[in-house]
Amino acid sequence: MRVAYSVETVRAAERALMARVPEGALMQRAAAGLAAACANALGAGGGVYAARVVVLTGSGDNGGDALYTGARLARRGAGVTAVLVAPQKAHRGGLAALRVAGGRAVTAEDVDAVALVHRADLVLDGIVGIGGKGGLRPEAVPVAEAAHASRAVVVAVDLPSGVDADTGEVRGAAVRADMTVTFGTYKPGLLVDPAAGYAGALRLVDIGLGPDLAGTPPDLEALQHADVAALLPVPEAESDKYRRGVVGVVAGSERYPGAAVLAVAGALRAGAGAVRYVGPGAQAVLARFPEALVSAGPPHKAGRVQAWVVGPGLGDGPEARRAVDDVLASDVPVLVDADGLRLLDRAVVRSRTAGTVLTPHAGEAAALLGVAREEVEAARLDHVRRLADAFGATALLKGSTTLVASPEPGVPVRLNPTGTSWLATAGSGDVLSGITGSLLAAGLAPRDAASVGAYLHGLSARVAAGPVGAPVAAHDVAAALPGAWRDIRS
Repeated sequence: MRVAYSVETVRAAERALMARVPEGALMQRAAAGLAAACANALGAGGGVYAARVVVLTGSGDNGGDALYTGARLARRGAGVTAVLVAPQKAHRGGLAALRVAGGRAVTAEDVDAVALVHRADLVLDGIVGIGGKGGLRPEAVPVAEAAHASRAVVVAVDLPSGVDADTGEVRGAAVRADMTVTFGTYKPGLLVDPAAGYAGALRLVDIGLGPDLAGTPPDLEALQHADVAALLPVPEAESDKYRRGVVGVVAGSERYPGAAVLAVAGALRAGAGAVRYVGPGAQAVLARFPEALVSAGPPHKAGRVQAWVVGPGLGDGPEARRAVDDVLASDVPVLVDADGLRLLDRAVVRSRTAGTVLTPHAGEAAALLGVAREEVEAARLDHVRRLADAFGATALLKGSTTLVASPEPGVPVRLNPTGTSWLATAGSGDVLSGITGSLLAAGLAPRDAASVGAYLHGLSARVAAGPVGAPVAAHDVAAALPGAWRDIRS
């Protein structure tokens, strides 16, 4: 499992470790790993020798890491120039090491820093460390923009300058890196958009923080194949459809019968023992899935289920509202999506004794919280936590980085690592609802069901899109589920 810790937790671990090792040891470990990553990045263009390297350095330890790295590259034959964005606060030890190694240090007043950056083969961003808040200061913006516009490989030290390490927010100008080399552990901002979009490829350098982070819950975690494989429900020899899980699907309308078909497809392909469909799309559902059990409703008369999915393509009329209320009155886990989210009563959701999963996109989450969509997109981590807390439910916030938050305090938010832009297609969310509902019916806890559902959904889209990527439709994602399942279990 990939985990990320807050700045406060990382700094506490660093302090504990620094008390046990020689002064400067952590910085040298970081610089060694960073220099190796830079050398690899330069390898395709001829290697380190004679490469033109520009180090953009600010103040503090982050600047020190960058300067010591520049010194290591200079000793290997690179032409290294450090542009001191904050000359009076430059790390003295790192600056001295760079000069001894044959590098030079300049300020924007000494040279045309923008032109220098444009001629570089590699630009090392050490302007701001993990404690930085807000965007870049005005004096750093020209060189950051020049780095982005240049042909140089841009490598960020620990995280791109100008992004928020804890939240993933970008509140102004920031460095756009091709690669970020981070130390000790991942930081949430490296994994959550919009900041993740500035980080490029991620490389983690182990500096020895593991023992001092052990036992501390991370702020963010991302499941990997092995984690998902351990959670996937697999039928046993004596299993029947009820032991495997029966999921009820209340979806679709005369206007949107396809939503019913796609939600049922996701549920069946994700391992449900049976699917009970309730709604006006029965004819369309049976035409595609004759194994589905259909009912005219209401939901509570449809028969035994272990979980409900309600909302995709449901509309917002009186019958839709009654269906949502009926499902929420049940004593089994419920997933609410799409139109169902607009018909929720917050007090009813909070009063439920069985688990509830809400699966909004940014616009729907904004409506539920009474904020602008732009606010949700700018601070996804904060808003998925707020949503889970406000409704006392597991919240799955769909988007470029899908997040899953538990209503229980202190539980790490989960990030889905399998997402792909090919999922931005009509009906894909309906398939996700069916997948996750099936996992709920199989007995997975809401947080696990939502996390595994998102993982399967994203991986299925990748399988359907193929190794080089190609357009996929929502039904392709559902059809690719068995292949994704096999890939995880193998």
